[in-house]
Amino acid sequence: MNSDGWKPCELDPAGAGVAANAEGLVDCLRAAGDLGDLLAREKAVVFRGFGVQEHTLDQVMDLLLPNRLAYVHGNSPRTKVGKNVYTSTEYPPEFTISMHNELSYARRWPARLLFFCAKAPATGGATPVVDGARWLEALDPEVRQAFAGGVRYLQNLHDGYGFGKSWQDTFETDAREEVEAFLAESEADWKWRPDGGLWVSQLRPATVRHPVTGAEVWFNQFDQWHPAGLGDETAAELSAILPQDELPQSVTFADGSPIPGEYAVQVRDRGLEAAVDVDWREGDLLLIDNVLVGHGRRPFTGARRVLVAMSD
Repeated sequence: MNSDGWKPCELDPAGAGVAANAEGLVDCLRAAGDLGDLLAREKAVVFRGFGVQEHTLDQVMDLLLPNRLAYVHGNSPRTKVGKNVYTSTEYPPEFTISMHNELSYARRWPARLLFFCAKAPATGGATPVVDGARWLEALDPEVRQAFAGGVRYLQNLHDGYGFGKSWQDTFETDAREEVEAFLAESEADWKWRPDGGLWVSQLRPATVRHPVTGAEVWFNQFDQWHPAGLGDETAAELSAILPQDELPQSVTFADGSPIPGEYAVQVRDRGLEAAVDVDWREGDLLLIDNVLVGHGRRPFTGARRVLVAMSD
């Protein structure tokens, strides 16, 4: 628990008065009424002790995520394992994944995320969650003011060979016309490169207000797209290999001017400091409001398997 006392709500079979299995969780969810109200109030909910397994997950997801979305335009490495169900980000286990809201750099983002622990790690591997309003409050006024005009995200997506993800993997299609239609609807700028790669530029807000509560939250991923957010050693290695305008992803202020590295470090570190860790047990589910709550990942050992799905 962080210092201000906020933490995700936790529901278990005994408290819900239902059987300790997936069918019991389904009964609990059907009796709960409007999950949107619950999420707007609690921001994040852990379902623990219901004995959900990977092969019984779909019946639960159908209630928690009534309109499961594909991870189109996602920038992190994942494997699709079911009907719009993916592995959580497949970065090496020794690394921390900093706080972020899923697809906050996109024109449209999912309203809900659901995480499922199919196999708990031997050590570590918690999913930290942070209240976006408190994250915003934790930043220096100078940083908040600097992003009043928004954030410009830049991508260089290769055609099958290179650093980062290809445009085919990013958009889950081989058809250029489908990519162009998606980007046009997203109000993005783009151009095809002579080598078959794709350059994309998107201007997005740095904060948004929740459609139900009205709370203003820090809602962007600039620190993850900024070399300084990767750590000094990794940033130096990248700059030695590629010039700034050829990085797989980068970020600037709205007007194209560079963002100071210390801003990225402050945002990354204060988000992690304000976060609450959800430590995984096999069968756990974590449902979060993707606007009110950011999430990340702590380092771990062992064969951790956490799946994720999203909905509007």
